[in-house]
Amino acid sequence: MPENLFVEAELPQQKKYTAGEGTGVVFPTVLIPNRKFGDHHNLKEIIRDQKPWLESVLHNHGAILFRGFPSVSTASDFNDVVEAFGFDELPYVGGAAPRTNVVGRVFTSNESPPDQKIPFHHEMAQVPKFPLKVFFFCEVEPKIGGETPIVLSHVIYDKMKQKYPEFVDRLEQHGLIYTRVLGEDDDPSSPIGRGWVSTFLTKDKAVAEERAAKLGMKLEWTDDGVKTVMGPIPAIKLDETRGRKTWFNSMVAAYTGWEDARNDPVKAVTFGDGAPLPSHVIHDCLKILEEESVAIPWQKGDVLLIDNLAVLHARRPFEPPRRVLASLCK
Repeated sequence: MPENLFVEAELPQQKKYTAGEGTGVVFPTVLIPNRKFGDHHNLKEIIRDQKPWLESVLHNHGAILFRGFPSVSTASDFNDVVEAFGFDELPYVGGAAPRTNVVGRVFTSNESPPDQKIPFHHEMAQVPKFPLKVFFFCEVEPKIGGETPIVLSHVIYDKMKQKYPEFVDRLEQHGLIYTRVLGEDDDPSSPIGRGWVSTFLTKDKAVAEERAAKLGMKLEWTDDGVKTVMGPIPAIKLDETRGRKTWFNSMVAAYTGWEDARNDPVKAVTFGDGAPLPSHVIHDCLKILEEESVAIPWQKGDVLLIDNLAVLHARRPFEPPRRVLASLCK
């Protein structure tokens, strides 16, 4: 560990995979300050100095939780941490979650009501241009609940391939189609309540159509909004840098969570040939995701960095207050 600036902490929620079961690493890795160097650990400066090493840690583990750094306590501090890594920003175009810009490259995470669970997904897996890195920051820790569970995507692929080989083969052959109906304005009561104006960052329907077309998305305008159809789009990806396949989709999230006044989750996602998905397989996949996931309770100042190609994430219901911010990077 470079210059012993970090100490690798152990938490009871972490999973330890042996070489035969998964990656042969602890998931996620948790880095805390080494107090031998005093209490003045400036995380953004350490990141700038140790970026290559931290990127190798992220590649090996899939996720890093930075905890206990007093230099990170505000949204602005978090923005400095994100910028210290030097990743390019990814505009949030085509995503479903209602979000608000806070400062710089920092946004609120999904603003859906606290009693709602957000199922497992890769960020923006339903569109071609998705972030490669996702940062989360706990500005206000939850009173109760509100964890952000994470799970290694290739582990889910392996388990689903073993249990449902024909289903996975069909996914790999046909991909998925995602369908969502959007109003003009955001609906804060819905986990997928982002309106078409904020989705496409314009009030001009013609511009929205141009931006949707660049994503490969079809738009069907209605009297009170628009129906978006994306796909077929791959549901399984090859993680070339690690030489393994990943369960890269929002299938379970769409099928079990894309529900509001405009949307029926069962109709929100189908096979790429239009055939309906088998309900029992989707719900068993959800069970496997829960069993393999890690949910570390948030503490104020926590920064979680995940490799979006390698890791799915979710959100558990919570009792306010809770304020977790996010940033998306290419």
